[in-house]
Amino acid sequence: MKKYMAGFLLVLVLIAPIYAVSGFSITLGEATNNNAAYKNSMLSYFQSKTDKNITDATTKVITASEVNSVSKNITGLVYPSSKIFSCAMVDLSYQNGIKVIVDKSKVTVVTPQMYANALQSSGIDRGYVVVSSPVPATGEAALAGVLKSYEIAVGTPIPEEAKKASTEELYLETQLVNQTGQNGDKVAQLFSDVKNQTQSQNLQNPDEIKVIVVNVANQMNINLSNNQTQQIADSVANSQKVRSNLTNFQDKLQGISQQVSNPGFVDQITNFLQEILNYVQGLVSGQ
Repeated sequence: MKKYMAGFLLVLVLIAPIYAVSGFSITLGEATNNNAAYKNSMLSYFQSKTDKNITDATTKVITASEVNSVSKNITGLVYPSSKIFSCAMVDLSYQNGIKVIVDKSKVTVVTPQMYANALQSSGIDRGYVVVSSPVPATGEAALAGVLKSYEIAVGTPIPEEAKKASTEELYLETQLVNQTGQNGDKVAQLFSDVKNQTQSQNLQNPDEIKVIVVNVANQMNINLSNNQTQQIADSVANSQKVRSNLTNFQDKLQGISQQVSNPGFVDQITNFLQEILNYVQGLVSGQ
């Protein structure tokens, strides 16, 4: 009998990761979570953006320390707990690449494409993302919450160097919006085109990438200083260098995404476990 029970427990251990993640997650900024009115407004907003019941989402709080651990050495800013308002929802059942919805009435600078660029630098190529805040915010700090939502939904951490590369990229994009007078979508397109060409040529040398930046900027009629051009080249080079460390996370992301997009998958696993349980119970009753 011990042999049968050991086998059953082994099956549970192997199947457990499927139940440990839902592919559906919400992160609430620390300040938002501490204010009942703000929290309820965000949950209501997220509910309006999905046909799922948000009570089924795994909900966590994103703290100031988590935001600062990634961003402070990049932005030079240290956020107090009272300033972490941004919230995010991630649903991995979405199967058409990345779709990002940004509440433009509250998030004033960062655009959907800017978030999508940063997510791709973290190895994320799929999912439905919604970003908002109960109070006006520029949106840079919200990236930490989006990344945490993905980690919760996938059940696997994103490598720290990838999170830093994506944060650096988003922060640089927001700086360029302010410095060049270009809108966020155009700056995001600049980064996207440079990254695509860099990846297709498998480049990591900033000097080589800088040539691509100059060419793309000229084609888009975006005037960049030499320093801005170098900053973009360095940022894209960093994104390229961390790609080799993202294989494990990307494999898990793909696997969970496929599982949650198949409504019958969990039912099949449940039925399988029930059959095993019934079998073991039959053995016990027959002893």
